[in-house]
Amino acid sequence: MTTSLTSDLRDRAFRWIADDPDDDSRVELQNILARAMGGEAGAADELADRMAGPLEFGTAGLRGPVRAGPNGMNVAVVTRTTAGVAAWLNAQGHSGGVVVVGRDARHGSEAFAKAAAEVLTAAGFAVKTLPGPLPTPVLAFAVLELGAVAGIQITASHNPPADNGYKLYDATGGQIVPPSDGQIERAIEAAPPAISVPREPGAEVLGDELRDAYLAKVALLPRGPERAVKVAATALHGVGAETLRAAFERAGFTELSLVAEQSTPDPDFPTVSFPNPEEPGATDLLLALASEADADLAIALDPDADRCALGVRERDGSWRMLRGDETGVLLGWHVLSTIDKTDPLVATTIVSSSMLGEVAKEFGARYAETLTGFKWLVRAGEGLVFAYEEALGLCVNPGFVRDKDGISAAVLAAGLAASLRAAGRGPLDVLDELAVKHGVHVTDQVSLRVTDLSVRERLMAGLRATPPASLGETGVTMEDLLPDADVLRLTGEGLRVVIRPSGTEPKLKAYLQIKEPVTGDLAEARAAADARLAALRADIESRLV
Repeated sequence: MTTSLTSDLRDRAFRWIADDPDDDSRVELQNILARAMGGEAGAADELADRMAGPLEFGTAGLRGPVRAGPNGMNVAVVTRTTAGVAAWLNAQGHSGGVVVVGRDARHGSEAFAKAAAEVLTAAGFAVKTLPGPLPTPVLAFAVLELGAVAGIQITASHNPPADNGYKLYDATGGQIVPPSDGQIERAIEAAPPAISVPREPGAEVLGDELRDAYLAKVALLPRGPERAVKVAATALHGVGAETLRAAFERAGFTELSLVAEQSTPDPDFPTVSFPNPEEPGATDLLLALASEADADLAIALDPDADRCALGVRERDGSWRMLRGDETGVLLGWHVLSTIDKTDPLVATTIVSSSMLGEVAKEFGARYAETLTGFKWLVRAGEGLVFAYEEALGLCVNPGFVRDKDGISAAVLAAGLAASLRAAGRGPLDVLDELAVKHGVHVTDQVSLRVTDLSVRERLMAGLRATPPASLGETGVTMEDLLPDADVLRLTGEGLRVVIRPSGTEPKLKAYLQIKEPVTGDLAEARAAADARLAALRADIESRLV
């Protein structure tokens, strides 16, 4: 599609440039506007895309490419967003309260964190900033530890290198939920141009004591005395390496090998095509190190260290990464088998494996399923001791971090691996036993990436209008979760499919699960489940076109 440079587009660009307080961003957009005015091919399209914003502020905050214009992450957008957040906090009765600001090491993060801190300081809040790029869980911990009314982390988590983001925590220490997102978005719309938003230096820069307090609590997480375990780990060029190393030392695990090429923060993520442990190839260096070091466990953090993926040695000596559901069920079982809390609650989401519910029954624990996202999981109910989502999110420490926490999950997993090693067992032994007891649960995901978000709407509308009578040769019924969520759930004998638009990426996602009882040989049950899953996947892929 070719866009012409209309007078409206030109004037909106001129106004944004005039109102942008950042010199580099102004020059960047001026150059694109000049190229468009000169008739350069594609320049008007690029200008239109940058001016198509603003970025939508949702429960996950902001996320988008680092670039000038309202449809990008830049100082002007962060400034106006923070002005809206300040207005919202005032409206909630939190005027003058403590707000903590943290950041990762992505492009723009330092400037964006500085802008957010200065806007909040000028608005009368007691702003405290983390002393440098640190994992997102440390920021989430700081909100509770310091009794803050809010926390802001500048991060794009596991998004591509070109992106950055803005994540907001409320006074509960959890991410915001509706209607807060809508209230904040309206406050942002009412904010003045960025150049007119007051900014004032003077935020307090915290020392190491905050991270030390976090590490002291993490060190208490292992649930047994065993510490003899070899672990290979990677931070995927993010900010987790040093905090993970310190956490392992505090907890008494001394045999940790880090992927050297990926241990220093690097916003360009040079050794991976996509800095997400779930992506093919992202953990190749980790698994090679695990094999070389004769490790008992492999651990991959995502760039802001709030997610944790585990890798294990197969029976034939090869290495593979566990799926998020395998890790979640494994650690959930570990927590429930070692807890001394009365009437504990474990939780996962509607798109994750249902096996955790079976494990909870085994231990007489309560079980809850929530909508996707840790903003809902940490609000699953009283007595929460463990929560996970299939996208590698694990909360093993809801008492001091009300969000996913890859560092704490890694320490707990190391403790489990050490206990199993001492007993002559491994993680796969536990997973096999759980499958025999509760049935083989296999899961998969089909994602359709789109450039036009209306494609997602069209496909969802089509499914609602004409629900499938069967999937993978199994009869199904459909449940529509509107108005609570834009989600379709299809269930049949031993089959479940959940379809929803992603909240953070331009994707339509289908989450697949097959459950196969084990009446004889476990390998035969697994083969039958895998065959059904393959047929289901092929059916779903044919429909998401």
